[in-house]
Amino acid sequence: MLAILERLDPNSDRIDLLVDLVDKLRPRRVDDAAYARAQVRTLNQLLKGNPAHAWALRRYITTLLETRRHTSLYSDVGILSNDGFFTELKRRIAYRMLPPALDETYLSDTLDRLLCRDDDYVWIRAVSNADWLELFDTVSNAPSPVDATPDRARHVTLLGLLDAIRTLSCRVCALGLEPRLIHAHMEIEEVDSPFLMQNIEANNYLDQYARLMAGEIDQMEDARHLLVMLDQCEDVVLKVRRRALAAGTSVSLTYLLLAVTQSIDRLRKLLFLVDVSGELPAAPDMDLLALAIEATPSAAPTVSPRRAAALALAQELAEAHNTKYEVRGLVRDNIDLLARNVTENASRTGEHYIAEHRGEMRAMFNQAAGAGLIISVMAVIKILLSYLQRAPLIEAALFSINYSLGFMLVHVLHFTIATKQPAMTAARIAAALHEGEQKGKGHRQADVESMAALVNKVFRSQVVAVLGNLATVIPFSFLLALGYWYLTGHHLVNVFKARHLIEDSHPWHSLALLHAAIAGVWLFVSGLVSGYYDNKALYTRMGQRVQQLHGLRRLLGKERLARFGAYVEHNLGGLMGNAVFGILMGTTATVGFLLGLPLDIRHVTFSSANLAIGFVGLDYRIDPETLGVTLLGIALIGMVNLLVSFGLALWVALRARKIRFYHGFKLLRALGSRLRAAPLDFFIGPRADALGEPPGVHE
Repeated sequence: MLAILERLDPNSDRIDLLVDLVDKLRPRRVDDAAYARAQVRTLNQLLKGNPAHAWALRRYITTLLETRRHTSLYSDVGILSNDGFFTELKRRIAYRMLPPALDETYLSDTLDRLLCRDDDYVWIRAVSNADWLELFDTVSNAPSPVDATPDRARHVTLLGLLDAIRTLSCRVCALGLEPRLIHAHMEIEEVDSPFLMQNIEANNYLDQYARLMAGEIDQMEDARHLLVMLDQCEDVVLKVRRRALAAGTSVSLTYLLLAVTQSIDRLRKLLFLVDVSGELPAAPDMDLLALAIEATPSAAPTVSPRRAAALALAQELAEAHNTKYEVRGLVRDNIDLLARNVTENASRTGEHYIAEHRGEMRAMFNQAAGAGLIISVMAVIKILLSYLQRAPLIEAALFSINYSLGFMLVHVLHFTIATKQPAMTAARIAAALHEGEQKGKGHRQADVESMAALVNKVFRSQVVAVLGNLATVIPFSFLLALGYWYLTGHHLVNVFKARHLIEDSHPWHSLALLHAAIAGVWLFVSGLVSGYYDNKALYTRMGQRVQQLHGLRRLLGKERLARFGAYVEHNLGGLMGNAVFGILMGTTATVGFLLGLPLDIRHVTFSSANLAIGFVGLDYRIDPETLGVTLLGIALIGMVNLLVSFGLALWVALRARKIRFYHGFKLLRALGSRLRAAPLDFFIGPRADALGEPPGVHE
C-alpha cells in the first residue's frame, strides 16, 4: 500500500493506480469484513503520518474527477431505463455474457474498472461509516503546497449533480405523461399534471442556481416547492398501484411505476446535496445514517446530515453499479406487484370455493358431483384416443384438446374439480393473513381465531369437493365401461391394459406419487395462469373490447353481445387456466417420452376413473389386497395433488404480499379447540340459521 502511495502522480488522470489501491483494500473473501476495516484504517494512518502522500492522493483523485463526466453516474446508475421491462431484461442478459465497451471519459464507466467484482459493495458497506468519513477527512484536509493550483473537482461535481437533477426531472415528466399511466389515472387529464409542474419548478430552481453561481443574485429560494410537486407525483403512483389491485396491471405499467419511483427518490437525494439553504428535509435513510455515525465512538463529535447523505449516496451507487446487470433483481422488483395482483384476483376467485354452512356444503357436493360425470367421459375418450396409434406429438395434441375442452366445460357449467380449489383458496388465506397483519399486533389473538375459522372452512370445503368428485366419477366410469361392453361386445380395455391402469396407482411399485406431485405443480401453474388472465381482463377492459366487435354485434345483437363481453371479462381467467391445465396434462407424458425421462401425471379423479374401468376390464376379478392397495394409492395421489398445489400457491401468495405467519402452533391449537367443541360442525359446517343467514346456494 505504501509503495502505491509513493508512485502516485498528482497530475495523472489514469485510473490504474487507484485501481491498485482499491485492490489492496478489497478482501479476498467478501465476508471478511474485518480485513476491509483494518485496511481502511491502515491507509488512514499512513496518510496521517505522511501529509505529502495525503495531498498527492487528494490531487490525483480531483484530477480524475475533473477529467470525467459525472451526470450519467447520478442520473442513470441504479435507475431503470425508459426502454421497458423486456428490453431491459434482454440487455442485462446480453451484457452478463459480453459486457459493453467502456468509455472512461464517463465517471460511471470508470467504476467498472474500480469496482470490478460484483460483490464489492458488500465489503464497502461492511466498513463503518465513521471509518470512511475519517479517511475522507484525512485526504480532503491534507495541506497543499504553496505553488499548487486550486482544483475544480467540487465545481465539476456540483455541475454534474445539477445536470443530473435536470435530466431526472425531464425523465419523471416524460414517464408521468406516458399513455399507460394516464390510462391508469384519468384524473391527470382533468387537472395540471404534477409530473409536468415538477419539471417547471425544477427548471426555475436550476435557473436560479445558475444565476447564484454567476454572482447575479445573492440568495435564492430553496427547493420546497419542487419537493411538494414530487410528493404529488408519488401520490399519483400510490393511487395507480392501489387501483391496480382492483382494475389489474401489466408488466409495462409496473416497470414504469418503478422507474418513476426510483427517479423521484434520486431527485430528492440530489436536491438535498446541492441545497444552499441547509433547510431541506433529508431522506429518512440519510437521517438514520447520520444518527448511526454520531453514535459511533470513533466518529467526530458532530456529523452534518449532508456528509451522511453524500456517503449514503456513494454506497448506494456502488451497490447499484455492481448489480446493474443482475437479472434476478430486475425480475424480483418488477414481478412483485404483478404477482400481488395475480394472487389478489385468485383470492377473490377462492371465495367461491369456500362453503360457509351446510346448505353451501350440499351445493358444493352437487357441483363436484357434476364435475365427476364429465371427468368420467374425459377418461373414456382419452382411452379411445390412445387406440388411434397416432404419432407422439399428434397424440399429445389430441389428449390436450380432450382435457382442455373437458375442464373448460366444467367451468362453464359451474361445476367444481376438487384439486382446482387449493390454488385459489391458498390465495384467499394469504389475503386474510395480510388483512390481519394490517390490523396491528393488538389484534393478533383475534387474527388467529379468524384464521382458524377460515382454515376450517377451507378444509371441510375441500373434503366435500373430493367426496363429490369421487361419488360420481367411480360409478359413472363403471357404467360407461359396462355400457361400452354391452354395445360393442368387448371391453373398453383388454386385460393387459386393465392391469396397467390399476397398477399405475400403486403407491410404491410405481411412480404414482411423483407423477401426482407433477400434477400438483400443473394445478398450481394453472391457478397462476387463471389469476394472470383475470388481471389482464380487468386491466385491458376485455368486456368493452368484445362489445366493439362489429361482426359479433350483427350476429348476437347489442344486448347479447354485452352479456357475452361481461362473461368473457369475468371468466377469461377460469377458461384460460383450465385450457392451460389441460394442455399440461396432455403433453407431460409425451415430453417425458421424447426426453427419455419418467414424466407423467396422476390425478385423483382420473386415477379413480381408471380403477373403475380396469375393474370392468378384468371382469370384476380383482383380489381384495390389490383393491385395498390401489385405493390407498388413489388416496395418497389425491393428498399429494392437494398438498403440492396448495403449498406452492400459499408460498407465492405470501411472498407476493411480503408477509410471514409465525403463529402455526396457536393456529393448530385453535383448530383443535374447534374440533373438540363442535366435531360435527368441524366436518360438515354449521346450519345456515345458526349463522343468522337464510339457507341458499353459495355462488
